[in-house]
Amino acid sequence: MDGGRAAAQTDPVPEPVPWIQRLLDDEFFLLGVGLMVPVLLYIVWGLMELAQVPLFPR
Repeated sequence: MDGGRAAAQTDPVPEPVPWIQRLLDDEFFLLGVGLMVPVLLYIVWGLMELAQVPLFPR
């Protein structure tokens, strides 16, 4: 009768954590992505705006 109970008390083998979960659990990675994405987008946006400015005639 205790055969089922003994099997339940053994430690199960821990499953490996998926790489995407480890990546998304890293607060500093998320902070870096949250800062870098807007910075890069604004830099690209600014360069596109500068490219559209007409040249000053002499």
